Amino acid sequence: MSHDSDRVGHVSPGGPAWALPLPGAVVTKFSVSTMDNNVYLVRCTATGERLLVDAADDPGRILAGLDDDAREGGRGLSGILTTHRHADHHRALPEVTLATGARTLAGSDDADHLPVRVDVRLVDGDVVRVGDLVLDVIGLRGHTPGSVALALSAAGDVPRTVLLTGDSLFPGGPGRTTTPGDFASLMDDLQARIFDVYDDEALVLPGHGDNTWLGAERPQLPEWRARGW
Repeated sequence: MSHDSDRVGHVSPGGPAWALPLPGAVVTKFSVSTMDNNVYLVRCTATGERLLVDAADDPGRILAGLDDDAREGGRGLSGILTTHRHADHHRALPEVTLATGARTLAGSDDADHLPVRVDVRLVDGDVVRVGDLVLDVIGLRGHTPGSVALALSAAGDVPRTVLLTGDSLFPGGPGRTTTPGDFASLMDDLQARIFDVYDDEALVLPGHGDNTWLGAERPQLPEWRARGW
């Protein structure tokens, strides 16, 4: 995977979307709210089916994004997945769910804290199917008890893995935790379920801000452990 600036995926609230074409898939990213929340749309190019990740805010912008993608071949919405319970990641969830009729998905331990009924409760090791795509569910406990990430591994001449990590992994470190125990839990899960599983070329798409790569972050793991945040 190229580390060119087009892979950084910089977006800003109200600005244009960024799209990542992959073998069999397109991942689109755009930002909403003053907190610069990233919203992601994963589309299977073979079937047109789509998954929305984090209906964070501005339902009008999200629904317009779905319409824009429909003109590129998207059809239907197989689900709306919420990466974790914090309100800045689901403020538009009730309205977008009502408008689309899509099923809702979230980590089991966060599901009861969302403003809608969750249809599918996810745990580490589950899979989410979007058309012909299979996304692996990764439990990352610590930022919240039920935080989940998704791994999309695209086949092709150069296999590529994309990790949608919510607020559990950012450029420069793990997401915020409030106790030493939560920090240790998150670091342990990041080590065992992300860094020990995926190679340096895996692209990280976080819940806020720009993208990063595991190869850029891996050398910092001991420093994160030492600093405790």
